[in-house]
Amino acid sequence: MQIAGPFTIKVIDNAGTQSRELQLAFTAAFQALPLAERSRKFADYIQSLQADILATDDPQNQQGMLTIQQICEQLLPHIQDDQLPLDETIVIEMGETSPFDHLLNSAILK
Repeated sequence: MQIAGPFTIKVIDNAGTQSRELQLAFTAAFQALPLAERSRKFADYIQSLQADILATDDPQNQQGMLTIQQICEQLLPHIQDDQLPLDETIVIEMGETSPFDHLLNSAILK
């Protein structure tokens, strides 16, 4: 499954700590949008994730997309209030295993 959105997603394995980092970096095109359009596109992205979650029968893919959706829902008010520096990478530390394991092994992330 392909997850395309307003940011790129990278997973970085930290060999020393046996943990992973999920890194979200907003695309230049998203950063360049006026605030109102950026807010609308981000809200639309959350809705498209919900549709994708309902459209798949794979519980592991659903869990990975649900996690991204939950992160986005937490970011939305900050996007709407223009409180996030969109040129910086958001880093989320994950444990040794995560809902992303299966999704990332079979997905094309953009």
